[in-house]
Formats: sequence, C-alpha cells, structure tokens
Amino acid sequence: MSVRTFRDLADAHVAAHAELDPLLATELGLPTGQDRLPDLSPAGEEALDALDRDTLAALDQAGDPADGDERRCARLLRERLTSAQGVRTLGEHLRNVQILFGPVQSLRTVLTLMPTDTAEQRTALAARLAAVPEAFAGYTETLRAGAGRGLVAAPRQVDAVVGQLGSWLAADWFGGFAAKAGLPAGSADTAGAALAALRDFLAQDYRPHTEDAPDGVGEERYRAAVRRWTGADLDPREAYEWAWSEFHRVLAEQAVLAERILPGSTPRAAMTHLETHGEIVDGVDAVRERLQEIMDGAISALQGTHVDLAPELLRVETMIAPEGSAAAPYYTQPSLDFARPGRTWLPTLGRDRFPMWDLVSTWYHEGVPGHHLQLAQWALCSGRLSAFQASAGMISANIEGWALYAERLMDELGFLTDPGERMGYLDAQMMRIIRVIIDIGMHLSLEVPTDAPLHAGLRWTPELARDFFGAYCGRDAAFLDSELLRYLGGPGQAISYKLGERAWLAGREAARAAHGASFDLKAWHMAALSQGSLGLDDLTAELAVL
Repeated sequence: MSVRTFRDLADAHVAAHAELDPLLATELGLPTGQDRLPDLSPAGEEALDALDRDTLAALDQAGDPADGDERRCARLLRERLTSAQGVRTLGEHLRNVQILFGPVQSLRTVLTLMPTDTAEQRTALAARLAAVPEAFAGYTETLRAGAGRGLVAAPRQVDAVVGQLGSWLAADWFGGFAAKAGLPAGSADTAGAALAALRDFLAQDYRPHTEDAPDGVGEERYRAAVRRWTGADLDPREAYEWAWSEFHRVLAEQAVLAERILPGSTPRAAMTHLETHGEIVDGVDAVRERLQEIMDGAISALQGTHVDLAPELLRVETMIAPEGSAAAPYYTQPSLDFARPGRTWLPTLGRDRFPMWDLVSTWYHEGVPGHHLQLAQWALCSGRLSAFQASAGMISANIEGWALYAERLMDELGFLTDPGERMGYLDAQMMRIIRVIIDIGMHLSLEVPTDAPLHAGLRWTPELARDFFGAYCGRDAAFLDSELLRYLGGPGQAISYKLGERAWLAGREAARAAHGASFDLKAWHMAALSQGSLGLDDLTAELAVL
C-alpha cells in the first residue's frame, strides 16, 4: 500500500472498508456498492481483519507523522484498528446478538438512509432488498460458528431480539418500507421471508445453546469493549467510584428542584407529576414539528454567539423512527457531500401523547448543539481531514461526550430555566450516571457501596439494576427495559457518555486556564469541533491546547 500522507493511508483504508461493507459507503454518502450488502459470514469478518492488518503494517512502515492533523490521523487510525482487533480476537462478532448494535439492526437503519428519488436509486434499493436473504444466511453462519466454539450471546439478548424481529414481521416492515419507497409490489417478499427464517433460527436453533451464557461479560471482555467505545484503557473501578460521587451530587440537586415543582415531593414524584402537568404535545406529527422547532431555535440563538456555522449545518431534520426501534432517540449524520442532511429520530413506541419535560434537553443532545453540530462539522472539514477522522473512525466517548457537554452548555447559557425542562436535563444527567454505575457493576459483578440509598452491600444483577434505574430515573418502564438490554448487549458503550463529558469539561477548563481572560468560548468550540474524531487517550490534551 503506497501512500504519500497519513490521510492518504486513512482514505485508502476507508475506501477499501466501504468496498467490503457497502453499508458504510451509504452512511458516508459514497457511491460504492449501493446495490449490495456486506458479507456477514465469518469470511466477511476475516476480510475486514486482513484489511486492518495490512493498514497497520503500512502505518508501521510510514514513520512518524509531523503536523497536528497528520499526527491525529495516524494515532486515530492505529487506535481504532488495534481496538477492533482486540474485540475480534475475543470472538465478539461470533456472538453479536443485541437489540441496538447488531448487524441486522444496523442494516435496517442504513436502509432508511437510502435516497429513493430516482429510478436508479430505487433500483439499487430493490437490489439491496433482494440481497437480504444472503446477508442473513451469512449472519446465521457466523452465529453457528460461534455456538460451535461456545461463544454465544446471553439468553436475555436472544429472547429480546426474537421479540424485536417478531414485531418487525408483524408490521411487515420490509414490505411497508418498500411500498413507501415506491418499489414494485413484492420487492420485499424475499427479505421478509429471510427475516422470518432468521427469527426462527434464533428462537429454535440458537437459543438452546445460550442457556448457560451469563449476562455480564467479565473483566477481559469488558476492558476490550471499553477500549472500543472510548479509545482508552480506562480503569473501570475508578470510573465506578467517580460515578457514585456524581450520583449523590445530582440527586441532591434534583431534590431542591423537586421542591419547586411539587412541594414536599421526591425527585421521582416530581417527574411523575410532570408527565401529566407539564407541557404535553398530542400527535406524532405535532411532536415532530415541536422537536424541529427546538433545533431551529437553538441554531438561531447560538449562531454567531457561541458557534459559527457554515450554511450546510443550518439544516437538520427531525424524523420519526421506524417501528420496532430501540426506545432511545438517535441521530444519523449527513453524508460527506450533505446531499443527505443530519437527522434526529424519535421512537414513538406506539404513543401519540408526548410529555416534553424530558425531550427538550434530549434534543439539544441529539440535534443542536449536540450530535448535529459535531458530526456535520466533521463532514464540513472532510476536505482537510481524512474520511476516517470525519466519520468512519468516530469514537462513542468523543461524540456522546460532546452531546452531553452540549446539554450542560445549554443549561449554563440559561436555556433550561423552566423547572420541568431543567428536571429533564438533570434526569438525563442522572440516567448517564446510572449507566456508568450499573454497566460496570453488572458486567464486573461489583458490590453496591454501603452509602448507596438502595441495595447497599449487594452485588449487581440485571434485576437489581432495573430496580435501581426505576427508582432514580424518570423515564418510563418500556424505555428502562430497553436500556437495560442495551447495556447488557453492548458492554462499555453506556459509560462513554459521562466519561466523555468529563474529558470535554477537563479540556475546556485546561484551555480556559491557559488563556486566562482572553479565552474565547466560541473560538474554542469551533476549533474543538473541527479536529475530527479523537479517543479519550488524546481528547483532553488536544482540547487543552486550543
């Protein structure tokens, strides 16, 4: 692999990866393989592993990078490929059954990003739908290979995914999607049949192999997963202890606010009160419009004062998530050419009545100034950065840390003075703190501290975690059930939010201390958002020198 710069090497890697995984190409807005799906069999993973090894060998031969962008590009590329090898060596791809981060879920999400305006685009989509049976057959082969080696998902995850796929089948999701896209009748029949076959395989053939698989993954697997999600070798026990101190701090702040909302109440009771006495939006279309107003209003208020946004970033769309999605709202980034805009997605979970107290801060997180400003700015900088830095090499702790920082920023700037909306912000903070506690606690089977207000001295189990979550988080039961499955299925991802925010805040305060009275928050924001992806091994230090 002959390259002139580290960006060349990173871009060559992205192009080769997109050829092997056409879903990545769609996410990036590249033309590669829009009528194909990735090989989800063991051979497909082996091809990705070979690509990673070749790129790492080229990195070893390239020497030391010189300037900032090249240095950051080289470090990111090495870290991401090394962390991918770490989880691959443990066989995580052989047991990847989970409701949010699994290959089937990713495939469906990317299908919803595909354009269908032209006959050519609809032909590509139809070809992709026709390729679903082969992709699912490859995935089945991978899970069989894992089961043969004793590498299986926990039964709780398998049961949840079987139920999830069942809901898609009941709604004829593939058929409805194809009809909405303007494809001929019957275009999704084979995809629907393949989905039913995968559901049956998981329920009847795979599930019996999982009976003895534990919910928690243990120390070795957890540390490898944390590296994948954070770009750092973090000490889980230090993070666990720190999160408990944050829990007590935020709980005390919630108690004061609860007294303002409903005198004499607890934080949890105040949140229940807000479900019926706060702002309520009725109707799916109405809530989509209300959330769009929140993002448009944030752009208008922040532009020129706390950020300087290019015209491309001023467009972001609120969407309703497809039926059968996990409970949490999410964001999908724009294509690198901005032909597809950034989008926030609200799962309705069958509801048509939406209390707003906990959605305002969430949309600052998902949209503006959260994920949209960061990931769209990366796309804007793709002429200077590699595509790897701008998209393909993103690290959860960086992007989720920024989004949680964005919620805090809006609170600092006075956008959350309404008591209900501010309780929603504090509840969002508490949810991310509890994520750290129970994610680490469940996977490492840690003990609940003696000063905990609930379950003190016991060791974490999923049942204890769900009980604790329900006591101190204001989200509804369906959401919390989905969240718990998410943490068990994607170990380490849940802790990336709060630990990423900690790194962003530390970097900002270090930069403020270095500049003193001349510190310019707007300039710092734009410089920080223009660096591209960084792991927590590097993030705070890079932010501190801006």
